[in-house]
Amino acid sequence: MFAEIVGAISAFMYSKLLIIMLLGTGLYYTIRTGFVQLRLFKETIRVILEKPVGEDGVSSFQALMVSTASRVGTGNIIGISTAICLGGYGAVFWMWVIAVVGGASAFVESTLAQIYKKRGANGSYGGPAYYIEAALHSRPLAVLFAIALIVTYGVGFNMLCSYNLQSTFIVYDFYDPNTTSWIIGAILAVLVGYCIFGGGRRIIKATSTLVPVMGVIYICVALVLTLLNIDLLPGIIGQIFSEAFDADKIFAGFAGSCVMYGIKRGLYSNEAGVGSAPNAAAAADVSHPVKQGLVQMLSVFIDTLVICSATAFMCMCSGIAPTPELAGAPYVQQALAAALGSTAEVFLTVSMVLFAFTTLLGNLYYVDNCFAYIMKHEPSQAFKRAYRVVACAIIFIGAGSSMGLLWDLADVTMGFMAIINLPVIIILGGPAMKALEDYVAQIKLGKNPVFKASSIGLKTKVDYWQD
Repeated sequence: MFAEIVGAISAFMYSKLLIIMLLGTGLYYTIRTGFVQLRLFKETIRVILEKPVGEDGVSSFQALMVSTASRVGTGNIIGISTAICLGGYGAVFWMWVIAVVGGASAFVESTLAQIYKKRGANGSYGGPAYYIEAALHSRPLAVLFAIALIVTYGVGFNMLCSYNLQSTFIVYDFYDPNTTSWIIGAILAVLVGYCIFGGGRRIIKATSTLVPVMGVIYICVALVLTLLNIDLLPGIIGQIFSEAFDADKIFAGFAGSCVMYGIKRGLYSNEAGVGSAPNAAAAADVSHPVKQGLVQMLSVFIDTLVICSATAFMCMCSGIAPTPELAGAPYVQQALAAALGSTAEVFLTVSMVLFAFTTLLGNLYYVDNCFAYIMKHEPSQAFKRAYRVVACAIIFIGAGSSMGLLWDLADVTMGFMAIINLPVIIILGGPAMKALEDYVAQIKLGKNPVFKASSIGLKTKVDYWQD
């Protein structure tokens, strides 16, 4: 009954409410920012290579890697496979749409996180909970968002991530459905526990090292396998667009259509507008809030337009037809096996271990920040130890749970975050737009933009950006 209730809520959210909110907010800010995704793309590449302002500060690149650690995870492999197998090739198009328009939403929420970030003993911190309280003066709403994030990342996403990882071992002879999933879950829980007891700085260093390496290797393999079957590519691209606009299929059963699966899996993958990335964006030590807004916008493109597309084309060019029975790891494994043979199983397992591990670390980094916000201070060591033990237990339980329930649970909890955050960034868009105008004006003068709160007439007291 619980699974049915969660499934019904998920279907309502993504067939009606969130489609309007996600596309509406993304299009609104795409137009209002003058297509910032394209207009300042070159500037974005320049900014990402900048060093932090302070000697010991977190660079834009490091903050990007923390948010990317959460985005670039098992959803880029298993999630894409699920979308194609259950929603059809057209789901890929709608994932692209969510990424392109969502880039503007990601820019605004991360710029706001920088404007309203707080000063801490180990650097800056912040996120939606902080800009909700500072600018809207509503701590209850901010606490509600923080709780939603804790449930989403600490429970829903981490349980699903653990399940997706262990599901790649199904193809091995030693896999026993009754015991192997629990053994893998236990090993993963112990490894994550070892890392998270090391603290936030350790998480940043680990993810900034692992994410680029695993991303480049995975993309290269996917690109090579796609090129080996490049003669199939024109037909596949044509099928993506034809199915994306097949009105009969879409409206005959919208809950299972390419639109809904594309939006669900696209949002799960890039999280644009959900309110997660701003927690990492606030930690960056930059001279202007817009710089980190641009960097986090790029993260959305890296995730969906590059890595998710690499998975999709690799699978669709393999010659293996997607079916509901293959949804998840089996479709990717069979697609890889068609080109790599027996080595495909090992490659996918290694990829999933790396993606899943960094995803779990990035998720728990966000959760730590939200606990600190709710308590109004850094949690005690006793609380941290207790929570981290619970977090590891959740990872263990997720490995042996039901796939359908876990996907629906992750979608619903993530949906609640978006329902809170999207209206907030619409209301608070003014400071972000003024900051963008200030940034562009300084760029035109040949300056390295430096931000002051007074330059945009910001009346709310902030910890940074004072004259």
